[in-house]
Amino acid sequence: MKPPPETDPPADAEARKAVRPVICYPVDTLPPPPMARYRAARQDMEKIAEVIAPPRDAACFRVPAGHFFRISSVDGSQVGDLNLWHEHDLSERFYSGKTRALHGTHLSTGDRMWSSFPHLRAMTTITHDTLDWYGWDAFGGSVHDVIGTRCDPYTNRLLSGGDYHHCCHSNLTRALADETGLPLAEAEAHVHDVLNVFMCTGFSADTHQYFMKASPVRPGDFIEFFAEIDLLGALSACPGGDCSAEHSSDATPCYPLLIEIFRPRTGALHDWVPPDANRYDRSHGR
Repeated sequence: MKPPPETDPPADAEARKAVRPVICYPVDTLPPPPMARYRAARQDMEKIAEVIAPPRDAACFRVPAGHFFRISSVDGSQVGDLNLWHEHDLSERFYSGKTRALHGTHLSTGDRMWSSFPHLRAMTTITHDTLDWYGWDAFGGSVHDVIGTRCDPYTNRLLSGGDYHHCCHSNLTRALADETGLPLAEAEAHVHDVLNVFMCTGFSADTHQYFMKASPVRPGDFIEFFAEIDLLGALSACPGGDCSAEHSSDATPCYPLLIEIFRPRTGALHDWVPPDANRYDRSHGR
């Protein structure tokens, strides 16, 4: 939040404020995802696996490149925190900040989730979103954000003075440790900022603080992704439930989330290849 100003405005203050903004990262030169081909490939696709993320807990899952995965609401309105890594190299992981810079604060069909430096390539493409009808509400809120971090025990301790062990950060840490065999401390270092699946968020008009409100998700709703590279994922069913009141709580009703993995229709992607890592030479001017 900006504090009340202590500095008198200059004579040209209004003219400085009136300068029109420009988009930092125009994406006109990005190769567009082949959505028509993905839509064709998802027709008659075959489900090959499923995983449940229990309430107030997390689960890991693996998706081969060229396959689809879907996160669905079951039993009740529930949001989830999603982490993604390259299955064979945990140092390549989802980069929420760069994804936000390229696609905006909230994602939907046709947007991509980008990986960290030095790789900076598409990890997934969103191929279907049953909440795309929501758009933007009167409060400036929307769903599937890449602006929040993840609820965590450190901030909880800072603000409340107490320890809570089922924040999404801790849930993701435990799940990754269990999946990989890494010690908790090593696994925690790989947990990163998330895609807040189904969460309805924005910034308040007066103080521009990050807000949450009741998610519009209902059982049967889903968001679906195409795996551009081999993926290891972890999904936490947030202890905030639908995030209508609070998070990091055992009092809020919480529900499981379903992750399903699908093989595309045979032959639909016969000549498709995963994207290469970023081709910057990493000389950094030397």
